[in-house]
Amino acid sequence: MTRTLPGVSPCGLSWEQSISLCSILAVLVVLSRSALDKFAAEPPARLSNRRRGSAGGRLPQAARKGAATGKWQVNRRRGSAGGRLPQAARKGAATGKWQVKVIRELMASGVKREDILFVDFEDYRLPDLGRDPVDALLTAHYQLAGGPPKFLFFDEVQQLPGWSRIIRTLHNRRSFRIVISGSNSKLLSREVATELRGRCIELAMFPFSFREYLRLRGLAVSPGILHGAARGKILGAFDDYLRGGGFPDVAAGPSALRKRQLLQSYFQTTYYRDILERYDVRAKETLEVLRRHAVDQAGDLFSISAFTATLKTRGIDASKRTIANYLGYLEDSFFVILSEKFARSQRQRTANPVKCYLFDTDFKQLAVNFSENRGKLLENLVAIELRRRGHEFFYFRDSGECDFIIASDGHPRTAIQVCWEFHDGNRERELEGIRQASKSLGIKDRFFLTYNHPDPVGSTPSIPVWRWLLQEEASTHI
Repeated sequence: MTRTLPGVSPCGLSWEQSISLCSILAVLVVLSRSALDKFAAEPPARLSNRRRGSAGGRLPQAARKGAATGKWQVNRRRGSAGGRLPQAARKGAATGKWQVKVIRELMASGVKREDILFVDFEDYRLPDLGRDPVDALLTAHYQLAGGPPKFLFFDEVQQLPGWSRIIRTLHNRRSFRIVISGSNSKLLSREVATELRGRCIELAMFPFSFREYLRLRGLAVSPGILHGAARGKILGAFDDYLRGGGFPDVAAGPSALRKRQLLQSYFQTTYYRDILERYDVRAKETLEVLRRHAVDQAGDLFSISAFTATLKTRGIDASKRTIANYLGYLEDSFFVILSEKFARSQRQRTANPVKCYLFDTDFKQLAVNFSENRGKLLENLVAIELRRRGHEFFYFRDSGECDFIIASDGHPRTAIQVCWEFHDGNRERELEGIRQASKSLGIKDRFFLTYNHPDPVGSTPSIPVWRWLLQEEASTHI
């Protein structure tokens, strides 16, 4: 007969703790089984290779592919992680699906299921975890699996009070590989970098790349389909991708009406949750006008001074500082991508207008007066892809203009001019812009990106954008 102290369960916990532990165990059983089984049925095409979350140590391929993303800090010396997911990453529970995809790859590589703890902190079935929630979860896992986990996967980690302190403590134990993800409305990149400095590799989740979009459409990319008559299928899919963008649920939407409803939902989520609530914006009309302007004029130069003057003509009084802050909010919420004019000093860069691109081309469909400018749409798509590939880029403008200057360590390396097609009215202008940029900045590597023009223009190579999107990244073709 087992004797226990009053109020203490046979396992040494109070009865209240024991009941809570049983609840946690039940939820972990559901999460570890139903989550994996549910997402195991998801076709790989529904999962993007670029995530914004965090990964520690050497993880499977799905976790490693995004490590070179843009402005995110990378530290490969330690095995930990910390991060958040942009607006685009939150469509269709993509964060949880990605984590489960990584778990599946771990298990396929020989890692035991019992060595993995996966928790979604937004799961309503999780009970109150008390003062030390992670300890409660680890205890429950020990009872369930017979030992401690080696891999920790925490989704929507911002719901865990004091999450950064907890993750740092777990990391300092050096007993776990840790992958966390969270929502952009709660976490900013600079906050993650501060909270987990020196401990994280941050990965970015973007909308579908063109290759992933083709997989969704059931089109396998092969040399034959790129060069044969079947290339027409690729071009048809590219036309849809250019206009419809890469948001997973929108791309897979059953109807045009449903796709537009989803876009409107994302549009409003960015506005209300990611910006208004997070930054406690009071000048709502100013922000709304700016947001609409970003959609209507995507790909154009944006001058804060000129926009402020325009607002005044409409009876809206806003300072340049306010507009600059609001533009930064749009960028932080992954609604726009900003490109500065290339200059040797940061002061010169900020003194000039910026180019403002949308984070996904399908937002252009929400323009008030939508008139399709195919050249601007193509340029926007290139900006998204360059950001996906982690490049620092600028525009060049003197007497001529070049759309993209790719820089490395502050030094210009490549010039790219985007043009839908060449004709007598634009050939010399486009050539002069890229030539002037190359000569002025000392750039040798340059090329055109066009809709479907594969032949060189003068001595400058020309690549169809759809083909460039499918190329593996190389030094000569970015």
